[in-house]
Amino acid sequence: MTIAVTGSSGLLGSALVRALRAEGHEVRRLVRREPAEPDERFWDPIRGLVDPACLEGVDAVVHLAGAGIGDRRWNEAYKRELVDSRVTGTRTLAGALAALDGGPAALLSSSAIGFYGDTGDRPVDESAPAGTGFLAGLARRWEEATAPAEEAGLRVVRLRTGVVLSGEGGALAKVLPIFKMGAGAALGTGRQYVSWISLPDWVGAVRFLLDRDDLSGPVNVTAPEPVTNAEYTAAIARALHRPTMPLTTPRLALRLALGEFAEEAVLAGQRVIPRRLLDAGYGFAHPTVGDALAAVL
Repeated sequence: MTIAVTGSSGLLGSALVRALRAEGHEVRRLVRREPAEPDERFWDPIRGLVDPACLEGVDAVVHLAGAGIGDRRWNEAYKRELVDSRVTGTRTLAGALAALDGGPAALLSSSAIGFYGDTGDRPVDESAPAGTGFLAGLARRWEEATAPAEEAGLRVVRLRTGVVLSGEGGALAKVLPIFKMGAGAALGTGRQYVSWISLPDWVGAVRFLLDRDDLSGPVNVTAPEPVTNAEYTAAIARALHRPTMPLTTPRLALRLALGEFAEEAVLAGQRVIPRRLLDAGYGFAHPTVGDALAAVL
């Protein structure tokens, strides 16, 4: 297959590109700078610029581009950037795909389990409605922006991704230095659920979905056993052979340090079940958080 990938320089995109090439697939990377490699093509998602020639002869597109949710403290300007980088960028790509004759058959477009809002200890699968809050609204608009491609007949899969575990980047890598010092601690009450997936399983699930012409719509890209934040914290400490702090990090301290992001993404939780992946027969390499941490660390 020939597969176009946006966001190919990020943690997920770079891992996916390596895996696709290892299997013999051709990859075209859509980049937002002057192309420097033969496989790169320029696009400007915010200004709505994408050359249709970039997508000619492509069998599928995996769209992962977007500003990092936790890369900066939220203010109104950065929240607008989060929306523009996801909603405007996805709308640009979906519109370009819809306008092609004989273009790609499938679009796998990134989304997030933030779609469900704070679910408490209630398990949710893909049939659950959108939640409330900034992240839930962002995810809903992000997914809606794929509509032009879907209306044009493309198979559209919305990848509702959880916390991806990797020692090389993402949320886990950011906290590893703290845990290595023996200072890791549960956040808030520690009872909020973390729905996670190992990086190898994330790549495996996307590869699985690329090949399954019968699957479209929302798919939870998470492992089948979400854990509480306290359980997650203890699992990281065990994997590193380090103790954890006996006290939790207070909610107020997190709010002061992280602002609105703390309430929406750290203290809120989603207990998400990957029902559609399980029903379709995807076999997880790392079904438990202990397995995943042992693999990625």
